[in-house]
Amino acid sequence: MQSLDLDVLERALEWRRLGRRVWLLTVAQTFGASPRPPGSLAAIRDDGILVGSVSGGCIEDDLVAHRDDFTGVKPHFARYGVTADEARRFGLPCGGELEIIIEPEVDADSIAALLAHICTGRIVARHVDLATGAWSFDPAHPNDECERTATRFTSVHGPRWRMLVIGASEIAHYLAEVAATVDYQVFVCDPREEYRTAWRAKDSKWIEGMPDDAVLAFKPDGHSVILTVSHDPKLDDMALLEALRSDAYYVGAVGSSRTSAERRKRLADFDLTAQQIARLRGPVGLAIGSRTPPEIALAILADLVASRNGIVLEKVAEEAGRKRA
Repeated sequence: MQSLDLDVLERALEWRRLGRRVWLLTVAQTFGASPRPPGSLAAIRDDGILVGSVSGGCIEDDLVAHRDDFTGVKPHFARYGVTADEARRFGLPCGGELEIIIEPEVDADSIAALLAHICTGRIVARHVDLATGAWSFDPAHPNDECERTATRFTSVHGPRWRMLVIGASEIAHYLAEVAATVDYQVFVCDPREEYRTAWRAKDSKWIEGMPDDAVLAFKPDGHSVILTVSHDPKLDDMALLEALRSDAYYVGAVGSSRTSAERRKRLADFDLTAQQIARLRGPVGLAIGSRTPPEIALAILADLVASRNGIVLEKVAEEAGRKRA
């Protein structure tokens, strides 16, 4: 779940507890090109205040204007972009259609229960009974998708992706802050006490021990990212020796082109295969001329998003003077 959707649930809960009426909107299905994927959330307050997005701003005004048409506990559905005229009217991509489930009277206890599940860091399926509007919950998996049947709608909530950052540097701080907004649950390891004391990314989780032990404890899978940003070869290499043998889908290390070449030579002295070493992304991130910690974090996250979405970006030659060592 992206932080925008988490914000929607938190705001909706706040409004309900204040006695306000709230309409919860969820993208149920999409057909063709669509600005927001299934499961995206928005909420409308009784005075027309909106939080979240189900279409990137294309149809929210229409839903706000017609909110009083949706009443009762039974969920309603609205479909947009069915005709070419509607697609033009609502600014949807050519040929795009989306279906929205509208829940006019979700109670505060149900929203609080969903938030409690999400706060555990686990992925949860929310089932909506289409006859009664009642919610129920089940454990879910990262690959689970929204599902709409004749009797039930299911959406999936919680972090789909995990990130382990080795080194609590300034780069790590900005990585942790921004990664949480794009559906990553962030874990950090750094055995250096002075770095841990200064750590301030509040939503990340700390893994104790040395970096190689942290990677093993992290149990990387196909939805995991491991990044080394400590600037200490001893710490970074310890983590990489385990990370490159793991199932993590993305392993990256901060460093200049020269530093990265030297790192690969060191790794070749251990029992890693050439194929495993070739998995390492280093210098990690897109070459955008980044120098400051926020810029470097941005370059890394941009490449992560592209990789996660199956986009292959041609590497641009490193700019002269770019320093990450």
